[in-house]
Parts: sequence; structure tokens; C-alpha cells
Amino acid sequence: MSDGAVLHVKGRVLVGPEDVRDELWVVDGRVTYRRPAGETRTVRGWVLPGLVDAHCHVGLDAHGAVDAETSERQAVTDRDAGTLLIRDAGSAADTRWIDDREDLPRIIRAGRHIARTKRYIRNYAHEVEPGDLAAYVRAEARRGDGWVKLVGDWIDRERGDLAACWPGDALREAIAAAHQEGARVTAHCFAAESLPDLLAAGIDCVEHATGLTEELIPVFAERGVAIVPTLVNIATFPKLAAGGESKFPAWSAHMRRLHERRYDTVGAAHDAGVPIYVGTDAGGSIPHGLVADEVAELTRAGLTPVEALSATTWGARAWLGRPGLTEGAPADLVVYDADPRADVRVLADPQLVVLRGRIVRR
Repeated sequence: MSDGAVLHVKGRVLVGPEDVRDELWVVDGRVTYRRPAGETRTVRGWVLPGLVDAHCHVGLDAHGAVDAETSERQAVTDRDAGTLLIRDAGSAADTRWIDDREDLPRIIRAGRHIARTKRYIRNYAHEVEPGDLAAYVRAEARRGDGWVKLVGDWIDRERGDLAACWPGDALREAIAAAHQEGARVTAHCFAAESLPDLLAAGIDCVEHATGLTEELIPVFAERGVAIVPTLVNIATFPKLAAGGESKFPAWSAHMRRLHERRYDTVGAAHDAGVPIYVGTDAGGSIPHGLVADEVAELTRAGLTPVEALSATTWGARAWLGRPGLTEGAPADLVVYDADPRADVRVLADPQLVVLRGRIVRR
């Protein structure tokens, strides 16, 4: 607390799916379940760990890197929506200065996107050829926070449709290099074509994953390869398809098919046991602050409310190696007026946001 008082939160503290407590205290910026001495300020409500957006781009807009002032606005928008932990899935901007701000979300960076030459959004990525992929992956593994982001597929203008960007041997070498550096690798993938080679190379996660098939889903589940569906982004596919239909009709039809089956795809992955996490793809053309919308989308795809909550709280934090509301953990939490397990739409209206033990939104 900025005024030195201890924050006392009473109600329902959702420490985990099965662990619900009556109260917690925030002392010196950390969570405790032991009653402290001294003055307290009490608030009441339902408490969750700070929400996770596992696919977010602070520092980007539709044209590439943005200035620090714009990056700050993006981070504040996410924070005020309850997102206190971000996996930044690729950014051309240097946002390390955010780490020094006590009032901004914590960011786990994947460095800069790595894409095939002229096969991704302009100004976003390192654009390289297969022979250089491993070297760039190793460099971004050292630059990031334990993740590297590849562009696994994109439109091939000669083919007029989505196509894989990398040959299998280049992927195997590159992902092995990342793992040697202690980093995990994720990849942007819309279509199915790139997925077998990525799986064979040892990919750790796939973003969007709209191309998952009945044959591939069991392999994802067996190997524990996570997906971050970004359904609020997939909702834009019909508009994208309409814009490209005259020039790339096959691509447009493909994008529509992927959109039409999006809930079935995520639902089938969930039923098979594929790990699923919340990500909005904020940045670029997607607004920040949509974490509640993405959680609601996951319930439409078949996750229960508690499963969808875990995908942005307990499960997501464990996957990213960050604590939740455990004894002594940093006090990053969100308080709500109603039970989010009963209706995940509650997430859209936080009563209180506490970051590093300080109330940053009320």
C-alpha cells in the first residue's frame, strides 16, 4: 500500500481451482495468510491472481514499433483490465524500461519475431532465410525472457494461400538451439501445413492454432504442446478475407474456413487434453485490454468457467513459471464484486487492481 497501511482482503480468495480462502493480507508488497499487527485497510470481494495475457504485443501497432508513450498507454490499458502478467509474443520495440516501473505489468518477452523474407507484416520481424534461422533464434533466445517467437506460416503470394515458411531441417536446428539456450519456442500458425514439421522439431507452443486437425491434436496432447488460440483475433478473419478476396481468393476461402470451425477446433483440442492459455494478440490491429473477452471466448469453445479462468490465472502462471497467490508471493491480484466462477464476464469490471502490493486501479 502506498500509504503504509496493510491491505486486508476478505471474501473469497481463489488461490487455485480447489483452494479457496476467506482472507489475505498484503504486507510490504507480498501476500500473506498470517494476520499481521498494525493498521489495516479492508476491502471485500472475490480475488484472483493477476490475469495473464499470454499473447500480447506491448510496443507494436499496425506499422511496427511505437514510442515509449504509446507503449505505456498499451501497458496501462492491459493493467487496468486486470492483466498483470504478459507474455509479449514478439515485439520490435525495446520495452525493458517497463521493468523499472512499479505501476506497469510484468512482461515475459519473446524477443523479436523471426520470419521468412517478405513473409510477414512489414517492420515487425527479423526477416531471414532458412540457413540463418538457427543463429537468429539463438540470439533472440539470449535477448528474451525464456521464449522465442517464429512465424511458422503466412501467405505465399505466388501460391495465393497460406504456406509453411521453414523446411523441417532448419526448424530442428533452430529449436534445438533455443533449447540449448534454455528458451522455449512458439510459432504463429494459422494453417495445418506447418504443424507436422514444427512438432517433429520439438516446438513448445503454437499461437492461433486454427489449423489443428483430428490427426494432429493427439500429438499435441501427447507431447504437451500448448496452444494460445487468440480467438478475439480469429474473429477478424472474415474481414481480412473480404479485403483479400479479389487478389487471393484461395487464401480468403481458407481464412473463412478456419474462422468457421474455430470453436470446434479449440473444443477438440481441449477435449484431448491439449494445454490451452489465454492470449488476445493485442497490439498490431487488436486493441489492448481484451483479456475478459478472450476468457469468454474460451467458454464458448467448450472450456468450463473454471478451466477458462485457469487459462488466464493459476494454470497460465504455472506454465510461465510465475507465482500466484501463494504465501510470500508478490501481491499481484484483482478483486471483483461477484464470483467469476459463476460468470466469467465479471472479469470485464475489476473492483480493484493491486500490483506489487500497490493499488493501481480502483
